[in-house]
Parts: sequence; structure tokens; C-alpha cells
Amino acid sequence: MKQVVQNYKSGELALLDVPVPGCKAGGVLVRSAYSLISTGTELMKVSEAGMSMLGKARSRPDQVAKVVQSVATNGVPATYRKVMGKLDSYTPLGYSLCGVVEEVGAGIDDVAVGDLVACAGNEHALHAELNWVPKNLYTPVPDGLAPRHAAFGTVGSIALQGVRQGEPQLGEVALVVGLGLIGQLVVQLLTASGVRVVGADPDPARCELAERLGAAACGDPASAAVENAVAELTAGHGVDQVYLAAGGGSNQPVELAARLARDRGRVVDIGKCRLDLPWNAYYEKELDVRFSRSYGPGRYDPSYELEGRDYPIGYVRWTERRNLACFLDLVARGSVDVEPLISHVADFDDAVETYQRLKDGELKAVTALFRYPEAEVEAEAPAVAVPAVNVKPSPARATRTPVRVAFVGAGNYATSMLLPHLAQRDGVELATVVTTTALSAANAQRKFGFAQATTDLDAVLGDPSIDAVFVVTRHSSHAELTQKALLADKAVFVEKPLALTEDELAGVLAAVEKSGNDRLQVGFNRRFAPLLQEARKQFGTRTGPASLRYLVNAGRLEHGSWYLQQGTQGSRFAGEGGHFIDTASWLLDADPVSVYAITTPGNEDLQVVLRYPDGSTATISYVTTGAPGFPKETLDLIADGKVLRLDDFVRASVYARKRWVSSRLPKARDKGQNAELAAFVKAVRTGGPMPVPLDSLVATTAATLAVQAGLASGAPVTLARAR
Repeated sequence: MKQVVQNYKSGELALLDVPVPGCKAGGVLVRSAYSLISTGTELMKVSEAGMSMLGKARSRPDQVAKVVQSVATNGVPATYRKVMGKLDSYTPLGYSLCGVVEEVGAGIDDVAVGDLVACAGNEHALHAELNWVPKNLYTPVPDGLAPRHAAFGTVGSIALQGVRQGEPQLGEVALVVGLGLIGQLVVQLLTASGVRVVGADPDPARCELAERLGAAACGDPASAAVENAVAELTAGHGVDQVYLAAGGGSNQPVELAARLARDRGRVVDIGKCRLDLPWNAYYEKELDVRFSRSYGPGRYDPSYELEGRDYPIGYVRWTERRNLACFLDLVARGSVDVEPLISHVADFDDAVETYQRLKDGELKAVTALFRYPEAEVEAEAPAVAVPAVNVKPSPARATRTPVRVAFVGAGNYATSMLLPHLAQRDGVELATVVTTTALSAANAQRKFGFAQATTDLDAVLGDPSIDAVFVVTRHSSHAELTQKALLADKAVFVEKPLALTEDELAGVLAAVEKSGNDRLQVGFNRRFAPLLQEARKQFGTRTGPASLRYLVNAGRLEHGSWYLQQGTQGSRFAGEGGHFIDTASWLLDADPVSVYAITTPGNEDLQVVLRYPDGSTATISYVTTGAPGFPKETLDLIADGKVLRLDDFVRASVYARKRWVSSRLPKARDKGQNAELAAFVKAVRTGGPMPVPLDSLVATTAATLAVQAGLASGAPVTLARAR
């Protein structure tokens, strides 16, 4: 097999043919798919190897001290032979990779051959085609996480351990000095923790990247920009924590930390920078200086790393292996985005040339990866388009009383959930009901008092006295009927789903753009439920990212239900899932940016994970195998030390400094249909804005479509917004 090596005496880099390592007990043999080149630590080693002997000595005074001690103990000749022998040997490079388990050693039962794992360690996760990795230095990769992203596991653990040492709390402000690879990861981890971040780096490109990834402000530490940002965010008190992620021989980082930290702030050293602490400055503020040791507890302990002896979780919560698994989980859930950090991917055969280009400055990269010959070519990340909403301003509409409505379709949902509310509402006239069969139209006319019943849709759309059209038909016809009604200049209320395909969604928006008519509402009623609205009000505003869990105990469908006709009507979730996505987005006050979906065998139960721009996540468990007696819908929203709980639209509670619990409503579950209809009718009557913005309806529909795309690809789906 091939491995990258370096001769520290001559500085030579080589891609060497070496024997395949054996698979010993207590570990696994891993075939590399991607390994990460640390443009900080590794390039420092490469640069040092090219120095003169005097330069090497100056750069490593710790090693010089060992040589002096050896001379005193063993004499000059013996020490010289020992030192030169060590220098004139090949040494490995690399410490962070992702690969596939090729062989499992004795005593290993947590992974199997073929499993994807992330590996750590400068003796075990090397730039080599095959590595033997002991148990505590690898962890399985979460489903759906791309191998190139899992290769960040080790450097992510270093950043994560540094953040843990800083003990950040919600609402605090932190300064990150040095926005290289580790600094960029620290910025994202702090942001995901609810901390506002200021970054300092002389490279404008790195500052811009950090701001895109969540930093509140970044700038050159030599300018006034960083100091001004800190003053503004902290009201002049100074930051709560400073993370030193810079390298080099300058003492500027520790001096900057002293100047911008608050009284009794925390300073965490993650990188390898000069630490000549200005005594007066650190003493007067009583700054707490902490060091972060690599990946976390267990590092440099042979009994942990080589013998596989874990530390009890009750005594050591976050070991280096648990940090590794935690970081991969954060990436898989979208809380940390490593893709923007990948500047270059090189074939492993070009390793020597890649190092040389990095060393010479020809290749500028935050992160570079090696791709190995056996690595499968990754498919392009799936995406679902979120079309832009382009509507020309339309003239104000006159107030209309009564609002004359037509219903297209009169099935169970229309006659049980919509028409009873409309029939009792003042200012609404049920003008016409349109169905495909004469008898169903006659029944609806008799029960709810429609003035007319017909099977002629075109006649209804051509009637200028009709103000609004309700589309309550089977799913496959929703998009087409909505387009026709919009082009006829009617306000449209369409039951979910708005569309079953991306083409159908694009067609609806084309009708909006062509007609200039954006008077559209989709039947996402849960955001209008009085109980949920009151709970949201009691929960209040939030500052940090939120976690939302929505359990839908949907139950099994009766045999023969048209919902089972997936070939024509779409999947069951395609028809109903928009309800739950819209509710989550409304509670989180944003539209999702990615969707990941998995099912149990047989597609019985569905798990959907939505990621939002601020790092919030929503997990929708749509299950059909639960007990019929269990509530259909339960929801929990957690953020900022508060919890909102909804129990099937019967009871709600908010746990915060003061607990709020709604009164129990034993007789009915109000899921918001009446309030939704009232808002729609008011918008039609007054000419005011529709109850839900059109771009929100589009985003929810696109996210629903992305679920099916994600199930087909087995990977997270990006919601690509048009510009």
C-alpha cells in the first residue's frame, strides 16, 4: 500500500510503498476514503523539516532540552548517533480521516466489515491507504453523512474540546483569535451553543467566511473593527471568553485577549501560539487561562488509546471518542457545516505535489483533503429547488361583502372540517359547489345551502361574481385546479398539498407570475390553532437555536383508502406532511434549508429532520405502527432554557421561569380550521395580505417534496433557493 512520509533531516516528502498493517486485537483495519490535511499543524511540520539544523533547534526548544539531558546522561557520541538516527528516518503525516472497515480485530463488536468510520490519531489515522485503528480512536459515521465531511472528525474534536474548556453559556459573547480551520469550527460550535462570536484574523477572506458561518462580526486584529464590535455587543464590558486558535511567534493574540476580555473572563489556548502573558493585564482582570489538550480526555493515555480502556461516563462525560462522535452528529444534523471549509480535494497519488503547493503558498486552502483510489465517487448532493416568487404589484382590491365562494370538491374533509364553519359565518355566501358526480353536488347543496350545484368548472371560473375558489379535491388535481383558478383571477384556498412534484409547484408560480394574482392560501391550519397560538405567546421570543420534536401517531389507513394510491396521489406524507412542516417553520419563524428523511423497513414509519438557517432543527416522526389509543399529535419545542409542550391540541404547557398550563378542553380539539377560514375570508373581503406569505407556502411545499427525494437518495437534501 501507499503512505505519505517525510524525512525530518532532509525535508524529503515521499509517497512510499509500505507493508499493509496487521489487524491486531482491540481495533479495526480501515481502508481510507478521505483524509484531511491540516494546513496548520502538518504544514508546520513540513516547514520545520526544510529548515537548517540550527533552525530546527530554534523551532523546537523542548527537543533541544531533551538532547542536552541525553548528553549529560549518555555522552556526546551516543547522543549524536541517537539524534541523527531519529532525524534520518521516515515519519508519517496525517491524523484525521474517514474510511471503510476492512477487517475487524478480536474483541471488537461495535462495527462490522463494510461500516463507515471516522478515525483519529497521529499514529493511527495517517495519510495511508490502510490504517489499523484502536477502538477508542474510531467511531461509526452517522447515516447520511458524506465521507468527505466525516474526515473532519479529529479537527472537529479539537475545536469541540476547546469550546468545552471555555464553558460557554447562552447569551454570552466570545472572541475567536485566528480563523483558520480550527477557528472556523470554533465559531460554528459557539454559534450553535447560543453564543455571539467576534472573529479576529488578518485575512479578509477568512473573516468573510466566518461571518457567513455565523460570526456576528470579524476583522483584522490590528484594526479598530474587532474592538468596536466587542464594545457594541458587550456594552463595553468585554467578551466572556477568548479562544486562541492562532499559531506563530507573535504575542499579539494573548495581548488582544487581555484587552478585550471582561473582568474574570476565560482565555482558552487551543492553537500553538506564543504565550508571554502580560502579567499586569491578566492580574488586574483576574483572567482565567485554560489550555485545551487536543481531542479531549484520553489523549496521550496509552491505556485509553491503545488498550481500549474507557473512562466511566459518570466521571468523564466527554472523552476523545465521545467528542469525535458528538462532532459527527452535529455535522450530520446540520449544526456545523464543513463543506464551505473544503478549499481543495486532491487525489492521493498527487500527495507530494499537493504538500509542496501548500508549502510554497501556490495553493491557499483552509482545508485540503486527499481522496483515495478506492473511495467511491460521491454522487452530487441531492437538491430540491425552492422557486422564487415574482409577482408584479397589483392594484388594491375593493372591499367585498358578502364574499361569494365556490367549492371544487365536496368530500369528507370539505363537508366535515370546512363547510360547517363557512356555512355559519356572516359575510360569506356559498355560491356554487362543483363536483364530478351530480349526486355529491346535490348533497352538498342541500346540507350547506349552496345557491347552485354543477359539474361545470369552467362556468364557475368564468363567473365574475365568484370571489374565491376552494380546491378540495384529490391530491393529484390540486396544482392544475389552483393554476386555473389563479389565472381566472380568483382568490384560492387549496387544501394540502399544493403540489406533488417540483414541476407542478413551478407551474403554480408561473400562473401567479402570469396573472399577477398571488391570492393563494394552502390549508395549513395548525398554525391558526388557538391553543398553539397562546402557547407560542407564552413561550415568548428566543435568542438561541431551538430543537423541535413533533410526533405524529398517524395510524394505519383503512383498506381501499385512496390515500394508498401513491402512483397517482403521491405518498401519504406528501399529502399530509406539509401540515407538520408548516407548523414547525411557523414556530421557528424561518423556512428550512435542508431535509433528511429515513424510514423503517417497509416504509412503515418515517423520520424527517429539518435544518433551519440559525442552526435550529425540527424532527418529525410520522408513524403508522403506534397504538390507536395514543394521542395523534404531540409536540415539544426547546430553546433558551424553556420548553413548550403541546398534547394533541387538548392541552399545552410552557416550562420557563414561570410555568404556564392551559385549561383542559375535553370536548373538542380545535386544530385551527375555523380561525384559518376567518383569516382567509377577511383577506378576500378587505383586499389585505393573505394569512400566510406565498414564499412560506412555497418553502413548505418544497420541503415536503424533498422528503421523497431524500428517501430515494439516502442523503440530506438541500433546499436550493432561486435568486
